[in-house]
Amino acid sequence: MKLILIIWLLSISVWGQTQTPIISYNATAQPVFHKRAMVVAQEHQAAEVGRLILEQGGNAVDAAVAVGFALAVTLPRAGNIGGGGFMMIRTASNQKTYALDYRETAPKQSSENMFLGVDGAPDPAKSRHSILSTGVPGTVAGLLQAHDRFGRLTREHVMAPAIRLAKEGIPISTDLHYSLATSQMRLVAHPATSEIFYPYGQVPIIGTIFRQPELAQTLMTISEKGVDGFYSGPIADQMVDYIQAEGGIITRDDLKDYQPKWRRPIIGTYRGYTIASMPPPSSGGIHVVQILNMMESFNIASLGSGSAQSIHVLAESAKRAYRDRSIFLGDSDFVTVPSAKLLSKGYAKNQNIRLNSRTPSRRLKRRNHSARLVRESTETTHFSVVDSDGNAVSNTYTLNFSYGNGRIVPKLGFFLNNEMDDFSASPGARNAYGLMGSHANKIEPEKRMLSSMTPVIVTYDGQLSLVTGTPGGSRIITTMVQIMSNVIDHKMNIAEATIAPRVHHQWYPEKLRVEHHMNQDTRGMLEKMGYTVVEGRAMGSVQSILVDETGLQGFSDLRKPGGGVAGF
Repeated sequence: MKLILIIWLLSISVWGQTQTPIISYNATAQPVFHKRAMVVAQEHQAAEVGRLILEQGGNAVDAAVAVGFALAVTLPRAGNIGGGGFMMIRTASNQKTYALDYRETAPKQSSENMFLGVDGAPDPAKSRHSILSTGVPGTVAGLLQAHDRFGRLTREHVMAPAIRLAKEGIPISTDLHYSLATSQMRLVAHPATSEIFYPYGQVPIIGTIFRQPELAQTLMTISEKGVDGFYSGPIADQMVDYIQAEGGIITRDDLKDYQPKWRRPIIGTYRGYTIASMPPPSSGGIHVVQILNMMESFNIASLGSGSAQSIHVLAESAKRAYRDRSIFLGDSDFVTVPSAKLLSKGYAKNQNIRLNSRTPSRRLKRRNHSARLVRESTETTHFSVVDSDGNAVSNTYTLNFSYGNGRIVPKLGFFLNNEMDDFSASPGARNAYGLMGSHANKIEPEKRMLSSMTPVIVTYDGQLSLVTGTPGGSRIITTMVQIMSNVIDHKMNIAEATIAPRVHHQWYPEKLRVEHHMNQDTRGMLEKMGYTVVEGRAMGSVQSILVDETGLQGFSDLRKPGGGVAGF
């Protein structure tokens, strides 16, 4: 059975991932190789858009902005102009890395208890499915601000491919068909959504051409007028009128006043490599570095990839990081996050991790600081770009749930997010585990909700080494740690590092989640240590570019269909 799986992995051809020369004869999977420039994305047409922009003289930021707008057309469940995210940019000319926060914000009329029911308990229907779940969108402002600062081509040039795809149409892929089929019951409840995505009340047939003229017109307005075309004027008026008619609280001032923020990246080191990622309101950068700091005390390479001991070290490190996440992390414009302490090597060494002994999660609680983790959707998307000059972009963005809260703004063609669910709905309420919500992530006007999105750029001796990221909700952080450990500790190529089985522990619930088909001897050893091992669905959809002396290695995770690697 394992031999059949390996043969299948070697023979499968995802869009753009064709057969390439074998570099390592020990490898179980091979990446795509290009010499100069590359784009890796979860949807192949968007990856091709990025390649086209690079071939036309654009740089990595031009290509990233083009991909970001294209995914709003080709991957509507996660790609978006109605959501938000984070972008890491590395410029080759000065070898500096920049962090752009275009996360959504809470409307000015938000209140701490807005998602509580009449019984005082959190009401998931309000925070996830009602119009109140919509945060002020940041994607358009974020993509355009990155382009204004670092782009080389005109805004009209980089947006033209997305407009063309929306106007001329895209073929309904198996992935899009399946996604719309599984979401149909939720989405048809909203007339504008149903009209566009379910013509004649049916899921579009695979292979038929799907056109989105209203979205095309919205993109054309943004292309012509820039940020003002979305955050003021007719589009803003239509958006606000619809949201308020549905009972929402976003106002014209909320849109007009929205601003992305350039933040200082989180920087850490692991075995000589420099890791750069997002600071709060992303928890990803801090906790990826924190976990790697704890793992660095162990010889992970000698423990072996996928061994019970290496999984144990990861799980013990992750439990401590997720405990700290639930206590300390929030929007740093509103709360003081002890970043320096959490990132310090000394703090990591004092975590009392033992190679042959598991620490029960209950022993990691801190007096007066109990907290629960907020549920995060896995329906996000990531793309990575490297251009021929060595500039790099790592971008993760989302609507939160698949298709956000399911609502399309009538006549505008784009989905609204439901990111308000990423706040702690009730900092004082206890959950099923008897743990309280985090005050650091409580709802406040204009605050940005905590996220696990973790775009990463890795360098070695000042040179670009790895550009990576993934969707996956709370599992993003552990997925990124495993990708980097696979490459750095176990010397895997980027395809091997990506297809390797993944595990996850997040402090509470007290469970070690694993992907299917874990080696039974390994599972038995972990259970003897006291772990409750639970098999679940595949984790993440990593989109990575590895840079080495041969050029660029790219790989789009096989866990999600339809991804692509494009370059030259």
